[in-house]
Amino acid sequence: MFAAATVACPLLRFRSLRLGCCISPSRSYRQHRPIDCIRVLAMAGSSTSAAPHRHTNRLASEHSPYLLQHAHNPVDWYPWGEEAFENARKRNVPIFLSIGYSTCHWCHVMEVESFENKEIAKMLNDWFVSIKVDREERPDVDKVYMTYVSALYGGGGWPLSVFLSPNLKPLMGGTYFPPDDNYGRPGFKTVLRKVKEAWETKCEMLERGGTLAIEQLSEALSAAAKSTKLSDELAQASLKTCSQQLASSYDPKFGGFGSAPKFPRPVEVCLLLYESKKLMENSRQSEANKNMRMICHTLHCMARGGIHDHIGGGFHRYSVDECWHVPHFEKMLYDQGQVANVYLDTFSITRDAFYASIARDVLDYLRREMIGDTGEIYSAEDADSAEHHGASRKKEGAFYVWTSQEIEEPLGEYANLFKDHYYIKPSGNCDLSRMSDPHNEFKGKIVLIEREDIPSMASKWGKSVDEYCHILAECRKKLFDVRSKRPRPHLDDKVIVSWNGLAVSSFARASRILRTEPKGTKYYFPVVGCDPNEYLEVAEKAASFIRKNLYDLSTQRLQHSFRNGPSKAPGFLDDYAFLISGLLDLYEFGGKIDWLSWAIELQATQDKLFLDREGGGYYNTPGEDPSVLLRIKEDHDGAEPSGNSVAAINLIRLSSIISGARSEDYRRTAEHLLAVFETRLKDQGIAVPLMCCAVDMLAVPSRKQVVLVGDKASAEFDDMVVAVFASYDPNRTVIQIDHSSSEEMEFWENCNPNIAQMVKGTMEDKQAVAHVCQDFVCSPPVTDPDALRALLGKA
Repeated sequence: MFAAATVACPLLRFRSLRLGCCISPSRSYRQHRPIDCIRVLAMAGSSTSAAPHRHTNRLASEHSPYLLQHAHNPVDWYPWGEEAFENARKRNVPIFLSIGYSTCHWCHVMEVESFENKEIAKMLNDWFVSIKVDREERPDVDKVYMTYVSALYGGGGWPLSVFLSPNLKPLMGGTYFPPDDNYGRPGFKTVLRKVKEAWETKCEMLERGGTLAIEQLSEALSAAAKSTKLSDELAQASLKTCSQQLASSYDPKFGGFGSAPKFPRPVEVCLLLYESKKLMENSRQSEANKNMRMICHTLHCMARGGIHDHIGGGFHRYSVDECWHVPHFEKMLYDQGQVANVYLDTFSITRDAFYASIARDVLDYLRREMIGDTGEIYSAEDADSAEHHGASRKKEGAFYVWTSQEIEEPLGEYANLFKDHYYIKPSGNCDLSRMSDPHNEFKGKIVLIEREDIPSMASKWGKSVDEYCHILAECRKKLFDVRSKRPRPHLDDKVIVSWNGLAVSSFARASRILRTEPKGTKYYFPVVGCDPNEYLEVAEKAASFIRKNLYDLSTQRLQHSFRNGPSKAPGFLDDYAFLISGLLDLYEFGGKIDWLSWAIELQATQDKLFLDREGGGYYNTPGEDPSVLLRIKEDHDGAEPSGNSVAAINLIRLSSIISGARSEDYRRTAEHLLAVFETRLKDQGIAVPLMCCAVDMLAVPSRKQVVLVGDKASAEFDDMVVAVFASYDPNRTVIQIDHSSSEEMEFWENCNPNIAQMVKGTMEDKQAVAHVCQDFVCSPPVTDPDALRALLGKA
């Protein structure tokens, strides 16, 4: 769908520089990625001055960290809203719309170069009405104009710079513009003059072009299914086709898929894990092994690369080179949760504690740096920070990079070992690829990377693996303490429902999967090595924060985000779908029926607000805001999965939990949704890996049900829960029931009488009993964890 969308060429057509915070990965796999993430030293700063403000605009009263960053520009910014639109109509001038987010490096660059420039500010104030939008706060607005720019130029990124008519139709757009003509491209000043002149002389023609562009996009993106059913051919082929497309783009040297820049796109690994499990079940072990080699090599290369923060844990946004070495340094919440999940699942299959350790590394980073006092999980940490206290400008990566001398001084006798392990050289180490540092921004700097595996390095230094790991951990802790004294990157403490949903899922899943780590597993800094049950507490607190602060019990509707109070924006499809997914995991792994009840409640609201009952699939917005000109059925699993992919899987999971007419309705809705995207799935499955998994899940005749009955507070019950999650099985539903709870029994009698009847027939003298059911047949009750593991291993 998206790849096929084109718009009429506007009268004004400027190409912005191919710089910016990338969309990940390219939305059309027929083309090369359109954004080149080169970084220019001269542009790498943003102000940290604490001097009195000379200017204050309307953004000063907003809550968004990104809007507040621009509250003291000389530009007369407006937030998105009727006041700005009315002013543009009254003055009959175009709107300049600038969209970004608070941790976007190139957004900072354009602010310093253009929005703090008095000459440019005067041009904007005299000739335009200027509007600032935080894409994380208003993804619906961002989607409209990013769709326009991407369709026009083949790609997009942030900052997004779009000129609109007073009635909000796009006239032209781009991403980052330098202030002056350069690189053979027009500068921002030239663009402003040209737009002004065109508006004054060809206003009607420009407006007609903008209206036509929106009409064309609306037609291209308002897909409807030709049938409510999926073809048999698609159900059998989509998973294999996507896997083959991924394999053809696999990098056997450095792992990952495609070339630089490389993103940790977890949905790709999710699909290969899913197919591997299916291949194993069908005794096609050699094909499964091929997938697992790609997965394991990719995850090892990511974990050993500079995209992984070896000192503080977690992963940076993406790598600018093919070897995962030099990253774009921002850290996003949506990456962390998904990355942790694929390491957890790979651990479940391989039983290799390395993958469990990296999952802990990510989750421990979130616990240490990204969680508020009441359990809310924040959005992001910036790429840029001051090099030292009192510095007037920020630089990308300043918090994370080192010099060789900065590393040597605190490490003492182990400095040489550490330097050898992490490829540390006096001249700097950002030299592994011509893409790593093409403009010498990091000349003489160190980004930690492991080029050899730990057993090999331990042998080289004549030490046991444990002793060697212990030395590295001590060194990392010392450097962590040194780094903690540096000026920290900006923390975007906005709470976004969808991203919290992804994190809730990973914390809930970790709480049980990590209980199966080998006995005697040792943990090395920055991994804490906590009791996995603590991760469940994190998940429950985050979900509770959303329920208390961003959910209206009377309307059963979500708000999108929170910072000093709920945002004005309503919940979008991603908020509902991702949170429902997290709540289903919270129930299956944690067992509290309240989370399942809320998930079902949210699904009903999602269907009411977003579902196209006639054409199939879900729109991205409720469609209640007339200023948002497009409703889109998102069909791209990128850095974040699409709301439709996650929604399809949620429906399939719910249909296995609930019985009767509601179960059948969930399945029908899921199939109709997937039918909308049949062409996309058939031709470009690599663009929607998670949706390909959903197609296969729907084709499974009967999901495996594991019904655990007993005293949830007992150690015996807990051991049985852990036994269930000792293996990876994406087509398994886990139902936990305390038969002594009248509330739970009432729920099951109303939602699935068959389950309720099963519970009533369960031996009451046992603390925990498991029933494993599939294809409408249940095994004899099991009361021993080892027996349950063996039973699930056979199935």
